[in-house]
Amino acid sequence: MSRYFTDEHEWVDVEGETATVGITDYAQEQLGDIVFVETPETGAELAQGDDAAVVESVKAASDVYAAVSGTVVEVNDALEDEPALVNSSAEEDGWFFRLTLSDKSELDDLMDEKAYKAFVDGL
Repeated sequence: MSRYFTDEHEWVDVEGETATVGITDYAQEQLGDIVFVETPETGAELAQGDDAAVVESVKAASDVYAAVSGTVVEVNDALEDEPALVNSSAEEDGWFFRLTLSDKSELDDLMDEKAYKAFVDGL
């Protein structure tokens, strides 16, 4: 499995043709306590950069963007009842949605973990 990152603080795990998307630990730390998550509909067609989900915290509401294009095949229903999963496990159990990749070449636009860490250190 390969992990990629965006400059909007989303992470993407790619396994075969499926990508799992969530927000980074850095993003959840900046947001504070997460109180609500809205995920996309299963079957939704997303283009890279589209608004895909919404995460609300005690501080702010933020859009989560589609890091890559594809069709949503699964959403993390656990976030509906327990949005704080994003705080406790942002880069594991707190994932937002999975999609089938429609253009794997878009992954070339994303950062690897080393580049993302350097990006965050520069903020």
